[in-house]
Amino acid sequence: MVELKAVRPAISCYFSGVESGPAAPFRKVGFLKWQMPALSPSLGLSCGNNARLSLVQATEESTVSIANDRASVISGENLRQMATNGKATNIVWHKSSVGKLNRQELLEQKGCVLWITGLSGSGKSALACALCQALYSRGKLTYILDGDNIRHGLNRDLSFKAEDRAENIRRIGEVAKLFADAGIICIASVISPYRRDRDACRELLPEGDFIEVFMDVPLQICEARDPKGLYKLARAGKIKGFTGIDDPYEPPLNCELVLPQKGNDCASPCEMAETVISYLEEKGYLLA
Repeated sequence: MVELKAVRPAISCYFSGVESGPAAPFRKVGFLKWQMPALSPSLGLSCGNNARLSLVQATEESTVSIANDRASVISGENLRQMATNGKATNIVWHKSSVGKLNRQELLEQKGCVLWITGLSGSGKSALACALCQALYSRGKLTYILDGDNIRHGLNRDLSFKAEDRAENIRRIGEVAKLFADAGIICIASVISPYRRDRDACRELLPEGDFIEVFMDVPLQICEARDPKGLYKLARAGKIKGFTGIDDPYEPPLNCELVLPQKGNDCASPCEMAETVISYLEEKGYLLA
């Protein structure tokens, strides 16, 4: 008698498309025993070859028996049909057995997008950083998508023309959607001057998961701050299409939060962050 260990160890596996709770683990594969046939000189087989052939047959048989109760999944009958999305054709959405709810339970929070919009110099990035720090201190996982940072990598091929600005926001919206689906509180800090582009990002997420935060700071205050010197360059004609100077900013009409500044009365980034966090607590985003 020859005793060989099965090539597949005992494992647990979840199949995409099965939504009836955790999948049952495969049955444990033990040891396979069989009588080694006599060697045949006419076949030119060695003992090693015989063992190898028998092992392949045994493995195939065990695979069939193990997978028999998942035949409908393996056959692909639960897969969605081929689709076309934009220029992408013949694509199929593959669903994971670990979903957004599972990830939220793991993180003990709810994924969402905090979309901070406003003029350059309105304090978007300062608020984003204050929010990230305050939520981190509470044990909550966040990630900042800063408009300038994104243009260092993902969107470095885009200019500031209207059509490229729209594509810039579309890409950021899609990335933010993935972070929210991962159960992360995504903080997008972008001027996003056009209302239609922000609304398109809102439509990507479930209702309530897109939280628009408007930094309502007048142009003259933003220009007086001018932390990057961009307003000065725009006024000198060295930057074309600059938001607020020769390109419009369309303020939100129905945003969730407005953080205003009137005259010299301005809350600190930390104070504004607490206002946003209070909203998240009220809506239940800081609990699983």
